[in-house]
Amino acid sequence: MTRKEVVDAAERIAGSVLTTPLIETMIRGHRLWLKCECLQTGGAFKLRGATNRLLLLSPEERARGVVAFSSGNHAQGVAIAANRLGIAATIVMPADAPRIKIEATHAQGAEIVFFDRARDSRETIAAGIAADNGATVVPSFDDVHIVAGQGSVGIEIAEQLGEAPRRIIIPTGGGGLASGIALACPEAEIVCVEPEGWDDMGRSLDAGKIVPVGPNPPPTLCDALQTPRVSPITFAILRERGALHLAVSEAEVREAMSFAWREHGLTVEPGGSAAPGSRAFHRLPQRSRCGRSARAHR
Repeated sequence: MTRKEVVDAAERIAGSVLTTPLIETMIRGHRLWLKCECLQTGGAFKLRGATNRLLLLSPEERARGVVAFSSGNHAQGVAIAANRLGIAATIVMPADAPRIKIEATHAQGAEIVFFDRARDSRETIAAGIAADNGATVVPSFDDVHIVAGQGSVGIEIAEQLGEAPRRIIIPTGGGGLASGIALACPEAEIVCVEPEGWDDMGRSLDAGKIVPVGPNPPPTLCDALQTPRVSPITFAILRERGALHLAVSEAEVREAMSFAWREHGLTVEPGGSAAPGSRAFHRLPQRSRCGRSARAHR
């Protein structure tokens, strides 16, 4: 993939997604900027990739509908984009997904098929639905058009800063947002932040190959970041860029949520709060001394 694909995606979805605020903050004496994707339609950046992917469907593909799998944010993104474009959407969601995300997805007219996160394969279920009705599968991150759409966040960050950011700290699940921003901002140092026990991107980067989440991973508040295995697309981009990584504790996630509300009045879900507040900031990996930094607040 190239930066041009991200630029093209940003232009394609302009007018279909919000340009979210970039606000200045201070953490431990360091000046940073928060990219507030929590204020995006649907409450997360996922609408960007979903919109880009669905806009590229042919008329015949639109008529057959789409199917996606997600614990909530991608589900809402696909459901919103599909509803706007008049496309039928089926979303495969875990039965234990947050009720508010299930209700928001259903409110957009999507059909929901539930599965057991511990026993069932969401990919297999989605593939079966697609085989039955000819629908297009829209993955949450394992798709170049999804990655390109998510990368529009990085295009906006650079435009709002008025210069290329030197370091961007990004909550990471499957890596769609992180890899898209890495393409959009080629001069920036990329730091992927994951919940402890779900840090498969970090472990994969260390190993030089994709390493899935281990057996019996711990429970986490960050339901949006519970990705058992990253994709070759996102891993390859982040490995090529030499991305750094950090695993954060549940206490650190709670503190970051509190910081966002206390300092800026932002309601940020746990997955979007993985980019650390002051409690974990001192543990960020260091490769270079960075000036203007941005946190992608999902």
